[in-house]
Amino acid sequence: MQLDHKVAIVTGSATGIGEAIATQMAQEGAAVAIDYIAGQQDKAAQVVSRIEQAGGKAIALEADVSKEDQIKRLIEQTVEAFGKLDIMVNNAGVEREHPFLEMPLEVWNWIIAVNLTGPWLCSQAAARRMVSQGNGGRIINISSVHEDLPMPTNAPYCVSKGGLRMMMRTIAVELAPHKITVNNIGPGAIKTDMDTPTLNDPAKRSTLLSEIPLGRVGEPREVAGLAVYLASDAAAYVTGSTYFIDGGMLRQSGSL
Repeated sequence: MQLDHKVAIVTGSATGIGEAIATQMAQEGAAVAIDYIAGQQDKAAQVVSRIEQAGGKAIALEADVSKEDQIKRLIEQTVEAFGKLDIMVNNAGVEREHPFLEMPLEVWNWIIAVNLTGPWLCSQAAARRMVSQGNGGRIINISSVHEDLPMPTNAPYCVSKGGLRMMMRTIAVELAPHKITVNNIGPGAIKTDMDTPTLNDPAKRSTLLSEIPLGRVGEPREVAGLAVYLASDAAAYVTGSTYFIDGGMLRQSGSL
């Protein structure tokens, strides 16, 4: 198995892409911490149960990624349970649409806190642990095609993902001497709760599909497969880049 004897934390993994990543990593032999926010305890417990029923190892831990003390506790509890930390997947993310001229400051602050400050805090805390262990590690950020592609009415989300790109590129260089790789995965349209409003609107769905050369929306398991590769020993020489998984959207898209 690709991740045998590895330990991973996947933030925001009670649902969606995070759940798929945690599940596939467990299937590949990793012990996984399922991070969730308040109100998702039951969903997180279900993910743990499915992993355990399949013969894997997992625990559910509550942590708000925008809170430094909660991130420190998340990593401490993971290490207490599994003995170490090898893989940090920064998946938790939020968005809320408003026209730029009407964007409330509190919405900007919330999105930046979760989508950019959160990965910063998680990466820093995880890297400190990995450096102290002395065996290298993997940091994987779930970004978006919108680190490159504008999305009107969603400026804070796009800003957070653009910032995540430069954070990844910079810390990849700083952490390379410690054998810690840092990469982004940039999903396009994926069947998750975040994309549900667009997919349920016939006009928007039609426009979206017309902008995807492969003519379909992606599955969470496809993103998870890429995350497993980047976390594996096969990707030991891979660092400092974003890997888009978007059906070709960036080569054809407008700015839906």
